[in-house]
Amino acid sequence: MVEKNSNADIVFSCEVEKHFHSEIIIEDHALIRILSGEMRVVQADQTYAFVAGDTFLLPRDLPAAVIKRPKDGRPYKSISISLKPDRLREYYLKHPVKTIQSHRPKIKTFDKHLLLESFFASLLPYFEMELVPETIISVKVEEAISILQNIDERIDTVLAYFGEPGKIDLADFMEKNFMFNMTMEKFGYLTGRSLTTFKRDFKKAFNTTPQKWLTQKRLELAHYQLTEKKRKPVEVYFEVGFENLSHFSFAFKKQFGYPPNALVK
Repeated sequence: MVEKNSNADIVFSCEVEKHFHSEIIIEDHALIRILSGEMRVVQADQTYAFVAGDTFLLPRDLPAAVIKRPKDGRPYKSISISLKPDRLREYYLKHPVKTIQSHRPKIKTFDKHLLLESFFASLLPYFEMELVPETIISVKVEEAISILQNIDERIDTVLAYFGEPGKIDLADFMEKNFMFNMTMEKFGYLTGRSLTTFKRDFKKAFNTTPQKWLTQKRLELAHYQLTEKKRKPVEVYFEVGFENLSHFSFAFKKQFGYPPNALVK
């Protein structure tokens, strides 16, 4: 994958490989415009497919798997704008809004709008530069926030909230998100708990340790994908939460008594 200005808040990405798959748990809101190709965002309960011309907001602290690939003979290309807390705080100091309550934001999609079209068109010439001046980036990020406010009256409930996730039902969250490869600290954070409290509440809910439970759930999901969906080990190990194929194969054989490729016929 090629990225220009990848150290900045505005990034142009060109996916030149045939297929790119990763997990994200972004720490900043990201406003994304797809220029060509396709991006699929897979969450626990829903999958989004975005193609050329689509604009959407990925909220912070969102567990998801992202698949980027060419489409209609064109490579994956996109523009991504990180809306970092420091820039958002600075913006809302100048443009205050009412107190925002804690909530769990979801992916927001935006219909085509003249303001969005002109904004992203104005960014394209900057990607010919090796480094975009910070003053320009600051102006364009502020412009993006202003445009979102104009086209979505509820966007401030997402962008102007700076608190941490509130405490939620741990068992329900884990059952929905066990396939995402996160640290125990991140699972705790997203359920509104410290690491110590997370482990304590997890033990109460499942009567085992988080790591043992996660491994078993991921292997059960992998077994289902291999037997019922007729997929290959190389296609499923990453999606169910393992970092590499060899570790997955070792854990699978230890759990079921045979390697995962024994199910491929």
